[in-house]
Amino acid sequence: MLPATVADTAALLADGGYVADTALSTTVHLAMAMRRPLFLEGEPGTGKTEIAKVLAGGLKRRLVRLQCYDGLDLAAAAYEWDHARQLMAIRIAEAAGEANRATLASDIYAREFLQARPLLSAIDPDLPPAVLLIDELDRADEPFEAFLLELLADFQITVPEYGTIHASEAPIVVLTSNRTREVHDAIRRRCLYHWVDYPDARRERQILARKAPGVPDKLAAEVVAFVQRLRTEDLFKLPGVAETIDWAAALMHLNQHELTPGAVDETLGVLLKYQDDIARIKGGEAARLIGEARAVAA
Repeated sequence: MLPATVADTAALLADGGYVADTALSTTVHLAMAMRRPLFLEGEPGTGKTEIAKVLAGGLKRRLVRLQCYDGLDLAAAAYEWDHARQLMAIRIAEAAGEANRATLASDIYAREFLQARPLLSAIDPDLPPAVLLIDELDRADEPFEAFLLELLADFQITVPEYGTIHASEAPIVVLTSNRTREVHDAIRRRCLYHWVDYPDARRERQILARKAPGVPDKLAAEVVAFVQRLRTEDLFKLPGVAETIDWAAALMHLNQHELTPGAVDETLGVLLKYQDDIARIKGGEAARLIGEARAVAA
């Protein structure tokens, strides 16, 4: 059963530990109610992938994940014929003296020889309903997007040698992009769109409380305030929510109950992932940000 209202969708996400604002909850709800793919775009670490995981868990559906990469093709994403088994079937037929080529050709392109990859698995009518996550679509080549159009529009895949396979129940489809390149308009037109931004301080505190409940309130307030200030700096890679959670957990492992210059300098590698960014913040800049974070937290 899909959520009946936006409030129900927000509650479903919250039950899975995802703190969503009203705009995001509304877009997710409409995507499910209208049977439309959901296209989430935003900076890395803002929680786009997590939405699909939470939906799959909350709705008790299979999570089928296609991780996109440069060079991804149809054989890896949708389906592939099992050539070894086909060849074996041909040899067995020849040994048995079967001479009807037309019959043999139809037999070797039967469904049993078709190996399902994520896209086909998500719409397989013989399998339970799924949540299909097409993760980091911007990492795939542009021509790959053409493979997705039929699936996103009609929840079906046409296999030339076999025929068209339709979903008995449309999967919930979530596409994500970190915007390393622009995704084609043909994909966007078939989806409902939402930009997932960094959360404000209040929502990040709520997320941290859910994901790292053992962090003391004072430390949590200072960590969030520090990260919020850090995102205003001109860095190569701004820290996402996942880094906030990891950093708070790391400070807890070091028995820190408040931010100190030494602890921050020693753990910046948890928060920042590039040496140039670490070198820029470490020392005096970190001390300044700590002071501002303490003032806000207080």
